[in-house]
Amino acid sequence: MYDKTILITGGAGFIGSHYLNTIVPRYPRYQFINVDALTYAANPANIRVAGAPNYRFVQANICDREAMGRLFKEYAPTQVIHFAAESHVDNSIERPQAFIDTNIIGTQVLLDLARTHGISRFHQISTDEVYGSIAEGIPPVTEDAPLLPNSPYSASKAAADLLVRAYHKTFGLDTVITRASNNYGPHQHTEKLIPRFITALLKNGKVPLYGNGLNVRDWIYVGDHVEGIDCAFHKGKSGEIYNLGGNNELRNVEITDMLLIMSGLGSEMIEHVADRPGHDFRYAIDSSKAKREFGWRPTTDFTEGMQATWSYYAPTV
Repeated sequence: MYDKTILITGGAGFIGSHYLNTIVPRYPRYQFINVDALTYAANPANIRVAGAPNYRFVQANICDREAMGRLFKEYAPTQVIHFAAESHVDNSIERPQAFIDTNIIGTQVLLDLARTHGISRFHQISTDEVYGSIAEGIPPVTEDAPLLPNSPYSASKAAADLLVRAYHKTFGLDTVITRASNNYGPHQHTEKLIPRFITALLKNGKVPLYGNGLNVRDWIYVGDHVEGIDCAFHKGKSGEIYNLGGNNELRNVEITDMLLIMSGLGSEMIEHVADRPGHDFRYAIDSSKAKREFGWRPTTDFTEGMQATWSYYAPTV
């Protein structure tokens, strides 16, 4: 009945749910099996396509080899898109083990099952943080840059990426890796900087800004990221890595100032807090490869994306 059966891991999370909401209706000839452990950062209510005939949900943990084995046997997926991850850097500093378990062991479980069941494409969703901190004045890095992770989170994602590479090189598994810059947009968990600051300001609360606020991040609207994932999944060359950046390099204090203007509040709402241990100064990736091979590029104006994000949280506070 279906041309493909795609296993989506972590589809109740921020990026995964946006992917499903956009892509499930786009490909009615694909069946999508969403497996999610429903940890604190997941919200099934964000999945608007839950009633679609080509969508199924299974609650399971990707680290549970037996449960995942049963899932592969029952649904016989033909491809995997692996979103599931522990992703909050602060949590990784406090509790590294969860990141090792989910991001490394969970990925290895999926790779083993992908080999056993003849999966024709394994798409690893990764992050620009694996490249580490990029010095000011240095051009954005390409996919050939060394991996220099500085937090337990980014180290666990780098390890997972290397496992994916190894399964391609050693076992011939068809793989693709995409590494995106910082995502933002509606229904992101409020532990992340932009929704955390928005929800605080909407309650007339102060926003906790790390250190001097000069750390630089490149921001990509989640919808643009989803389009990049779809391009790489269908058009990416096996064994290749593709950077998906937003071309919006901004200091954290600049993001804060923008949100203060949107809230009508002043700089007195900023509370400078002790800097995060091992805080990366700057992330910056070059997306030329994806633009050249797919014609992909981010299209969401940052101001418009921020307005859409603000509007989402305003009625919920």
